[in-house]
Amino acid sequence: MILNSIRTVGRSDFVAMGPIQLRQPFPTQHIDTIDPFILLHHYGPYEISETHNPFDLGPHPHRGFEPITFLIQGEQLHRDSLGHESVVKAGDVQWTTAGRGIIHAEAPTKAFVKQGGVLEGIQLWLNLPAAKKMMPAQYQHVAHADFRTLSSKDAKVDIQIIAGELEGVYGRIQTQTAVNAFMIYMKAGGQYDIAIPKAQQSTVYLLKGAVTVNTKTELKLNENQLVCFHQDGEGFALHANEDSMLLCLSGTPLEEPVTTYGPYVMNTQTEIMEAMRDYQMGKMGFLTS
Repeated sequence: MILNSIRTVGRSDFVAMGPIQLRQPFPTQHIDTIDPFILLHHYGPYEISETHNPFDLGPHPHRGFEPITFLIQGEQLHRDSLGHESVVKAGDVQWTTAGRGIIHAEAPTKAFVKQGGVLEGIQLWLNLPAAKKMMPAQYQHVAHADFRTLSSKDAKVDIQIIAGELEGVYGRIQTQTAVNAFMIYMKAGGQYDIAIPKAQQSTVYLLKGAVTVNTKTELKLNENQLVCFHQDGEGFALHANEDSMLLCLSGTPLEEPVTTYGPYVMNTQTEIMEAMRDYQMGKMGFLTS
């Protein structure tokens, strides 16, 4: 395999989002968007209890993109203006296509808050092309056990295919654009070459452990946790220096103007103003607190 050269190695520093602190690998001062991906937040691990529950996100709107949650630890309740209500557990993925507008709320379940535990997850914003920004909203929830996986011959690497395709294995999530999302679990000493279509930009984010990328660059927690690649090869190589967990993302760049404001991702400032007006007028639906 001809390896993609490394374009950028990034950190995952803490930022404030309201009352909570979370890690934001991008956008940063050094890495803007990784087209078509707009934002990546790594929240937690938070100790949740009846006296401490910082991650209770009440009803809020979205338009023009796909907010996606990969739950690593804990349990969350999802509710939305389409009428969905589902409990998202560790290892599950919820993939919301906001399209022309949706209101949703996320919080640890009452049972989880009462019993206490650790909450941790990834929230990813995936852009929609201009032609699909006003499509009807949709919601998908896939349980951890229902995803298809690939494993290395020595059983030291398991790759969960969440969306897209790898080596003929397809994800359960139905996507609106050409995109891949893989959760990679590696035991110490495990190695794997990940094939990526040349048309797609790709990135790897380290959630746990330490890995070497392309035999040269080492990723470690709280140091260099994110790698972005050039589109000059056929993929990249991973070697686990210790037990590790990574999120791999790739997608075909949209190469369109991007304008963001709060929970909206559109192409122009006029469209942002229209989104704000439509939300105030109730055109994105309703969801009680």
